[in-house]
Amino acid sequence: MRGKVQFDFEDRGEHSLKNMAEPVHVYRMSAIPILPGPIKLGEAAPSSKPSIAVLPFANLSGEPEQAYFSDGVTEDIITELSPLRSLFVIARNSSFAFRGERIDVVEIARRLGVQYVHGRERSAG
Repeated sequence: MRGKVQFDFEDRGEHSLKNMAEPVHVYRMSAIPILPGPIKLGEAAPSSKPSIAVLPFANLSGEPEQAYFSDGVTEDIITELSPLRSLFVIARNSSFAFRGERIDVVEIARRLGVQYVHGRERSAG
């Protein structure tokens, strides 16, 4: 498959699997396509697709234990958008890094290398 697809493969060796008499040779395929050279943090991956980051929603209930609900809404939106082949969606871990930060969405978009940011109003400065 080397050179035939735009994914990296890692040889994980022989593994014994349940209900299999013989060991099976296992490979791990990366979910991230191989890109031409390293990408610096905040630099967009080369793509013709629109890109979006969904930022964590604020917990407006005033009860800290209810934060899981607002996190769940954010995660559900990311999960629903991710399968769309026409859209590049930033991973939850990258988006959630901005939780509680008072950073302008234009700066967040620049740092994540995306065209669109959802989940926060633009701050005054």
